[in-house]
Amino acid sequence: MTTWYVLVEEDTRETKYAEGVELKLHRWKLVATRGVGSTAEEAAAEAERLALRHVPAVIARHARPGDQPAREAYLTPDGSWVVSVRQRGREAHVRVSVARLMHQQAESEAEVPASASWKEKLRKAF
Repeated sequence: MTTWYVLVEEDTRETKYAEGVELKLHRWKLVATRGVGSTAEEAAAEAERLALRHVPAVIARHARPGDQPAREAYLTPDGSWVVSVRQRGREAHVRVSVARLMHQQAESEAEVPASASWKEKLRKAF
């Protein structure tokens, strides 16, 4: 059984200063994954719902109950959504995509060798 997911990414901005110049660095950050079932159609319907309702953290942080931000949602030819959300002078961008989970692996840590120093053994214990 193939599992389909909806991925929600937000454009995060971080301001850095280098040699007296302000740099606004943008990065897409995966903020949510939602398993939606066994068909691409189910996933596409959920992606549309999230594209029309998801409120990015930078907007939600300053919202009051009942607020409805301005929204422009674009459906791209590949089926993903690019959304612009604005409220009270703040603007955020969201990308919502449909994807299949193709690989998953659990984290595993290597064993500490017997010849390891006490610092390495202590680090492994915590």
